[in-house]
Amino acid sequence: MKLFNVVLSASVILAPVALLAQSTPPTAPSPKPPVTGQTIQERKTDQQERIAQGVKSGQLTAGETAKLEHQEAGINKEEKGMRAEDNGHLSAADKALLTKQQNRESKRIHREKHNAKKRP
Repeated sequence: MKLFNVVLSASVILAPVALLAQSTPPTAPSPKPPVTGQTIQERKTDQQERIAQGVKSGQLTAGETAKLEHQEAGINKEEKGMRAEDNGHLSAADKALLTKQQNRESKRIHREKHNAKKRP
């Protein structure tokens, strides 16, 4: 019984110490924003799905859809040209530019889907 009490007392004392020893020290905040993890292709796919959903639900008119699709095609064409210049790869600057364009397109999709126009 005495041994049990010693072991129990030791575990009660050592458990918090062990937990503190395992905690990681705070790190300095990263200067860059966290990456979403989405590739250029995943963004294109998501945006195409959002446009298709807008057509299906009636949130996008035919004209709005055509305009959005035209914008998407332009971004895709530009990406293809960028890849052709660098043996199928995109530089960091290319990725940044495409991401910026996709962000704008995403905002356009949202704006068009949530305006007062409805498909007949």
